Amino acid sequence: MIERLKTSGDLKVIEGQSAADLVLRGTSSIWPTGNISLNPRTNSARQTIYEGYLSVELQNNSGEPLWSYLVTPSHFRTASITDDLADHLVARLIEAVASGTLIQGAAARVSTGAHAALHAAGATLPAPLYLMWFQSAGFNVSYDAVGSESGIEELAANKVDFAASDMPLTAENTPANLHVTQIATVLGGVVPIYNLPGLGHSLRLTPDVLAGIYSGAISKWNDPRILEANRGARLPDAQIAVVHRSDGSGTTFVWTSFLSLVSREWKDRIGAGPEVRWPTGTGAAGNNGVAGLVEKTPNSIGYVELIYAIQHELSYASVRNPAGEFIKADLASITDAATGVDKTGTDFRRSILNSANRDAYPISTFTWLLVPTEGLSSEKRAAMVALLNWVLTSGQKECASLGYGPLPREIADRELRAVNAMKQ
Repeated sequence: MIERLKTSGDLKVIEGQSAADLVLRGTSSIWPTGNISLNPRTNSARQTIYEGYLSVELQNNSGEPLWSYLVTPSHFRTASITDDLADHLVARLIEAVASGTLIQGAAARVSTGAHAALHAAGATLPAPLYLMWFQSAGFNVSYDAVGSESGIEELAANKVDFAASDMPLTAENTPANLHVTQIATVLGGVVPIYNLPGLGHSLRLTPDVLAGIYSGAISKWNDPRILEANRGARLPDAQIAVVHRSDGSGTTFVWTSFLSLVSREWKDRIGAGPEVRWPTGTGAAGNNGVAGLVEKTPNSIGYVELIYAIQHELSYASVRNPAGEFIKADLASITDAATGVDKTGTDFRRSILNSANRDAYPISTFTWLLVPTEGLSSEKRAAMVALLNWVLTSGQKECASLGYGPLPREIADRELRAVNAMKQ
């Protein structure tokens, strides 16, 4: 990245933070996923296949976030993975600087001394981001990643001050004594992770195949319906070890809602919800639990939010969208799923599953914070309003570093107005 920035002429790289206008911080990791033979007649000439990521955050000299991004390898690359990641991210960075949006700066940091402590529980899908946010913002917030359903139950029982859910509340699924404002925070993507040693190819899965695997109708990796989308791949004659969530989960709600959209049989027989009666498979608690079980189980498949696949260095499949394109989840394709979504009104419970946009990843979703409209003390309400103001301004500039998509600007602005009305 430094080499490319120096030769680009768009930004000047200097030594020492004190004289810099902007500070770039980042992390990266690259890992081997297998080998492919360069000569079908011999195994002597083999090439190692790599996956990885590069994540950066741009700050001003006061440490305020201005911009962030996470890139994964391009789908069709000719350069090395390090060159590919650096090229991609530098192009995004220069584009962001040229747009002028960085010059607008970030919202001022909130003084933490005057704010009451808050306790929250819920979704594991956005947990890595929320934990980073609450520390970065400087608020005294404790967060228990216990799953969306448990978080809602704890909020209804007055055990926490607010909850997090990947499942929007409706009249049908809201506890009778619970009255909340639902605030969308970011966009996320649920990805099918897999452990297929020696595959040598990135897996492609259709919605019908995913429904078939999780219903038990497709039980072997070399099933013709999987082979059809993966010509040339060496899929084993092995049983598929299916992994799903064992707890009441917003990630499961997103996953099963997608399967219900694409498969009438799944909708009629199994349906959508935070918990379903799984026809097959083994359960694990939390996104981390599913990722960990797939990681140690050969020939397995599971579903987690994108950042868990990256953090566990797991392969994840491309999924065919309604436009017929096989899309591998990344920040751009998740963000694209929200393009064209209705940004008017004050109901922020929008679904972006199976977006018709050509480049959209089909299993993309908003995730929400659930804030009670009554019962909070004046001190906690003030802290909650201040926290949400930070989340919808500065926090949006940090979320992309973990692979979460920022909210469309119009939605964030409308939510800010709703949040500030809570002061009254």
